[in-house]
Amino acid sequence: MLRKALLAGCFLALAALPARAADQPIIGLITKTNINPFFVKMREGAEAKAKELGLKLQAYAGKTDGDNDGQVQAIEALIAAGAKGFMIVPSDSTAIVPSIKKARDAGLLVIDLDTPTDPIDAADATFATDNFKAGELIGEWTKATLGEDGVKKAKIAMLDLATNEPTVDYLRHNGFLSGLGAKVKNPKHYSASDDPRIVGSDVTAGAEEGGRRAMENILQKADQINVVYGINEPAAAGGYEALKAAGREKGVLVVAIDGGCPGVRNVASGVFGATSQQYPLRMASMGVEALAQYIKNGKKPEKTPGKDFTDTGAQLVTDKPVKGVPSITSAEGLKLCWG
Repeated sequence: MLRKALLAGCFLALAALPARAADQPIIGLITKTNINPFFVKMREGAEAKAKELGLKLQAYAGKTDGDNDGQVQAIEALIAAGAKGFMIVPSDSTAIVPSIKKARDAGLLVIDLDTPTDPIDAADATFATDNFKAGELIGEWTKATLGEDGVKKAKIAMLDLATNEPTVDYLRHNGFLSGLGAKVKNPKHYSASDDPRIVGSDVTAGAEEGGRRAMENILQKADQINVVYGINEPAAAGGYEALKAAGREKGVLVVAIDGGCPGVRNVASGVFGATSQQYPLRMASMGVEALAQYIKNGKKPEKTPGKDFTDTGAQLVTDKPVKGVPSITSAEGLKLCWG
């Protein structure tokens, strides 16, 4: 009898599991790719927080950076699954807007992570690094490091993201130029002709191989390069490898944005002069908490005072600090990288 009772109890417990799982509200995470370390860390943060809060996370990613169609399909899947909301890192800040509107019309809360939609209020909220500020920090550091005469004579290679210029792309690019003291013609666009000191620019898809290929293209035209701006650390690392392969890496300042552990190690080794550190795990965790709050009481996230998004923070990481530009060391950056 005892054996039968125990078996019956086990079957009842097993039968209850699907019901409990079915009771978990569904939320989503849609990133640009699932191989970029930044998005891997973002997914880790979302998964951990969703588990903690009793939410069922469905994660999707585009095949490549710029795969808008893949993100559209992911939104359709989440709507069909009855999701309560989702977080998205838009591959195309403008093209994704109609699909986001469809989701919001269906009652889903939509939170942009890292990359705002254009317009930013196409989503319910945005949790992101201040990407313009992140670019501005490495621009200010470069300006102070080169000095007044060095800035005037700078020969800059720009390693950007994509031809469709998502918001994160032009914000970082123009933030860097502004920090350097250069005029920006169009705050929502970038161009190689924005400043005569730019000797070449190309897109990288935010990948190391893309950065290498872009720099090889620039080297065919540029007689001299002494500053390299990278949209992110993989692109900047690839650009540096191309310079090194050509024997032209000496005396070149390389700056980037990300603050991932490999990038901070590149600061420590001297490959990068500085990087702006952002916090994707925190970004995704905050997004999940906001979705949980919305599911509980319908409350939408609040913006950072004075900004049209929720600022998740950025810090300059360098072992060569300059006056007037707050920074932390690479040793400090390694303790924080992508937390």
